[in-house]
Amino acid sequence: MPVDLRVPAGPGLPHGLVIPAAELEERFSRSSGPGGQSVNTTDSRVELVFDGAASTVLTPAQAARVGTVRIVASEHRSQHRNRAAARQRLAATIREALTPPPAPRVPTKPSKASRRRRVEAKRRRGETKALRGRVRGSAD
Repeated sequence: MPVDLRVPAGPGLPHGLVIPAAELEERFSRSSGPGGQSVNTTDSRVELVFDGAASTVLTPAQAARVGTVRIVASEHRSQHRNRAAARQRLAATIREALTPPPAPRVPTKPSKASRRRRVEAKRRRGETKALRGRVRGSAD
C-alpha cells in the first residue's frame, strides 16, 4: 500500500509538495548491522529513488534542480522504520534542492565618514609608534 510523499512548505515551496507514490521507487534488501538472528532473514534495508526529470509534479526548472535522488536507510532493525527514515530524508533533500540560492551580495563603497575615521586612526597609530623611537638627549 504505497503512500504519497508529502514535502512540507519551506523556502521555494510556499505550499509544500505532494509526490505521488507511483513516482517513488522502493527497493528492499538485507541490511548489514544490528538485528540479531533476524539480520540474515529480513529485508530491512530500504533504497528510495526519485527521478525528478520524470516527475509530473515538478516544473522543468525544479526538475533540473532536483535531478535523480537516491536515499538508502539501514540504521533501524525494522523495514517500517527504515522506510519512514528514507522518506523523511528524501523530503528534506527535495526541499533543500528546491530552496532558491541566496541573492548575490552587492558590494558597497565605504562611506566618507568611515574613510575619514580610518585615516584618522592610522594617523594616531603612526604618532604613537613615532614616539617609540630612541630618546636623544642633549650632549653635555
